[in-house]
Amino acid sequence: MNIPKQLLYTKDHEWVKDKGEEAYLGITDFAQEQLGDIVFVEMPEVDAEIKSGESFAVIESVKTVSSVFTPVSGRILSVNEELESSPELLNQDPYGNHIAVISLDDRQEMEQLMSAEEYEAFCREQE
Repeated sequence: MNIPKQLLYTKDHEWVKDKGEEAYLGITDFAQEQLGDIVFVEMPEVDAEIKSGESFAVIESVKTVSSVFTPVSGRILSVNEELESSPELLNQDPYGNHIAVISLDDRQEMEQLMSAEEYEAFCREQE
């Protein structure tokens, strides 16, 4: 399982890339593996305000439909429009294909996230 060291992680299997005042949000390799072949991604609306813990996107796979939760609060700055026509990109490269970019309301929320090492240990417990 691929767990890049430079990202932060949640117990819901989302990743966050810290870019200062912005954060990139996506799903982990563990998540895409559990979902199976992804066939549709319902993207959030640009400029929408989202709060930590809320669903901001929905992923549909051949197995299930799953909400994606934001671990940090902010405003949606942009979405990865490529996923609208090619949702399978999340299966091919979950870390190279973010779902959304948000402006951060509260940087302290980042302190609640897991490091790569902590997330790896968490995933081992899940298996």
